[in-house]
Amino acid sequence: MPEPRANPIADWLQAQPQLVLDGALATELERRGADLNDPLWSARVLLEQPELIRQVHLDYFRAGADVATTASYQASFEGFARRGLSQAEAAALMQRAVALAAEARDQFMQEPAAAGRRRPLVAASVGPYGAMRADGSEYRGHYGLDEAALMDFHRPRLQVLAAAGAELLACETIPCLAEALALARLMDELPAGSTRSGWISFSCRDGAHTSQGEDFGDCVAALDGFAGVAAIGINCTAPQHIAALVASARARTSKPIVVYPNAGEVYDPVAKRWQPHAAGDHPPAFADQAMQWAAAGARLIGGCCRTGPADISALLQRWSGARG
Repeated sequence: MPEPRANPIADWLQAQPQLVLDGALATELERRGADLNDPLWSARVLLEQPELIRQVHLDYFRAGADVATTASYQASFEGFARRGLSQAEAAALMQRAVALAAEARDQFMQEPAAAGRRRPLVAASVGPYGAMRADGSEYRGHYGLDEAALMDFHRPRLQVLAAAGAELLACETIPCLAEALALARLMDELPAGSTRSGWISFSCRDGAHTSQGEDFGDCVAALDGFAGVAAIGINCTAPQHIAALVASARARTSKPIVVYPNAGEVYDPVAKRWQPHAAGDHPPAFADQAMQWAAAGARLIGGCCRTGPADISALLQRWSGARG
C-alpha cells in the first residue's frame, strides 16, 4: 500500500475553527530597510540579509500566526542563474528559505509567549511562473505556455522545496487553471518522505474570475480530486472580492478554503509599487473583514501584500473577543 499522505491542515482544523496564516513578508522586509527593487524581490534578501527574514517570521509567530510562509516565492533556478548562481547554489538558497522559518519557529517555541501554543507550521512558498518573469504577469496570466511546459518549469524547484523540511507547500498567486493543474499534478507525483500536501491559491480580478479571466468556481472544482491539494483559495486579491470568491469555492469543493488577500491597494507592475488608497477611501479594518471571510466559510486566513504582524495580532484579538 502507498504511504499515507500527511495532511497537517486537516489535523489542525480538527482542533480549531481556523488556521491563522502570517501576513506579507516583502512588505515587512521593506519596512525594515530591505531594498526589494530587484527581479529577485524578497529572494534577494536570502542572499544579502537572511537574518532579517528570520526576524520577520519570528514576529509573525509572536503575533499569533500558526503558519510561516517562506521567502521562496520569487526563488527560481532561472532567476538565480541570471544572478550568476549555479543550480546547486540556487537549490541551497531555496532550502535556506525553509530553514530560516524553521529556525524562527524553534526560537519562538522557547519563549514564554509560546506556552500553550501548538508548534506552528512552515509552508514553502511556490510562486507562479509569472514571479520568475518579474513583470506582474501573475496578475494577468496568458503566459503562452501549456500545462506540460508549466510542469517542466515548476518540477525542479518543487522537488527541492518538498525535500527541504517544510510541513506544507504554498502554491500561491496562481493566475490561471493551467498552472494550478500543473502544480496539482506535480504535488501528487512527489515521492513518499517529502512534503506532499499544501494549498493552491489563485490571484483573482474580481469576485468571480481568476486573473486570467476563468470562472473561479470551475477552477476550484477542477482541483477537487487531487490528493495533494489540502486547501484551495485566493491570495493577493482585493479584500472586497473575497467573500464572493469564498462562497463560489464552497459550492464546488469540500476542501478547506484559504484566503489571504492584500490590503486593498492597487499594484502597478510597471513601477513595481503599490498605489495608496484614494483620499477619503478608508476600507474596513483588516480584522473586521477577516471575520466576514470566516463567516463565509474560510478556514485558513491571513494577509498578503501590505499587511503585517499588527494585522495578524488584531485578527487574533478580534476572534478571541467574538468567541469569548
